Amino acid sequence: MTQITSHILDTSLGKPAANVLIILQQQSADDWVMLGTGETNADGRVTDFTSSKDPLPGGIYKLTFYLSDYYAQKNQQSFYPFVDVVFEIEADGQHYHVPLLLNPFGYSTYRGS
Repeated sequence: MTQITSHILDTSLGKPAANVLIILQQQSADDWVMLGTGETNADGRVTDFTSSKDPLPGGIYKLTFYLSDYYAQKNQQSFYPFVDVVFEIEADGQHYHVPLLLNPFGYSTYRGS
């Protein structure tokens, strides 16, 4: 398991959201740098965005959850084609879990464990 992980729970179904692409990026001076990608598994989780086991530097990071394909597969209308969750981590090597609670017309997130 890497330092940043995520999962998605579709609260409208009470089930994990599988097969959702998530991209991890780090903010640089001028732009965002992609560090890795993952697709949620059957349990709605991505446990490895990068293959590196080195601790990430402190800074601002972003997870982009691409939701259009997920809802298209379910033949479900949705308001959000994607969700960006921006957060800051310390240079302490801690594990940061960033879940997304999702429904077609809303979402919430929090720092998980």
